[in-house]
Amino acid sequence: MPRRPRRHTQQLKARPLTFSRFSRSIAQMASTSKSNKKSYPSFAVSKSSTHHPGNGFAGRTLEEKTKQSESSDEEFEVIEGVVQADFSFFDPKPGDFHGVKNLLQTYMGDKQWDLSGFVDLILEQTTVGTVVKVEDDEDEGLFAVVTALNLSRYREQKCIVELKDFLLKVCKEKGTSYQLKLILGEQAHGVGLLVSQRVVNLPLQLLPHLYDALFDEVSWATEDEPTEELRNSFKFTHYIIYSKIYKHKNAEQNRKLNNDDDAIIYIKPEDELFHKLSSWFFCFPLQTSQPETRELKNCRSMGLVMAVEADKIPTFRQELRSLISEP
Repeated sequence: MPRRPRRHTQQLKARPLTFSRFSRSIAQMASTSKSNKKSYPSFAVSKSSTHHPGNGFAGRTLEEKTKQSESSDEEFEVIEGVVQADFSFFDPKPGDFHGVKNLLQTYMGDKQWDLSGFVDLILEQTTVGTVVKVEDDEDEGLFAVVTALNLSRYREQKCIVELKDFLLKVCKEKGTSYQLKLILGEQAHGVGLLVSQRVVNLPLQLLPHLYDALFDEVSWATEDEPTEELRNSFKFTHYIIYSKIYKHKNAEQNRKLNNDDDAIIYIKPEDELFHKLSSWFFCFPLQTSQPETRELKNCRSMGLVMAVEADKIPTFRQELRSLISEP
């Protein structure tokens, strides 16, 4: 099945990206299809866009990027405090190493592990995976990366071994621990580790297209890869998503009051959808040296691990589009 590159164009009103539960203040998408690249989304982004507080994502923000590029009309057009940025989707390549590594710097909190090897796996797998850059940006700064890695295919890689050991160690729930061992071991041939990291104020309108690109490529890979072994490696039955959330320190009290949802702050809006659709999940305290903001002084940083069945992905894609397009 041939790939079908698409072009998406949208104008977003000049407002900061707020730290809300679903980040609902997003304008409606209008799209056209045209181009020979993966995608060419064009967005107007507030130059003063606020950061999601304390989310631990590395890499330059759009605001920092703009400060370096305000004098160049080739990369950004600045009109009344709004940055017109053309974002493009690309296949990963070796030259993206430092950008991807920066985005994943806090992927496992403060744990020392083979992050460089992990980045190499992402960049070597060009069939499935996307990086987001600003079109015609000479220094090729990265704003996002998304991919899915088969846990069995890469089971002997040091970084995957360390990641599995880490997840098994932090999972303290007996029933969930058994399911985790199963999915990381016997069932690993059909499990994709879904990796998605981005700068804090990337326009949320990009998310449906970014995930569509990922899951479309997974589907194409099951037909287009040159060997049966490679084609089968993308026939996922489950996805494992490891992300970061914040929990209120009085979460136990909220749970007793049936307000458990209010005890969780999702840094990435799509994580709430994955959480809702997951077969099972667990949380654990995440060790990080990054200082928290005043807004999060009553919260603790937590890791969230979710198992989502592959047949739930169409529902996820539909709900994500609805979420981002909500007025």
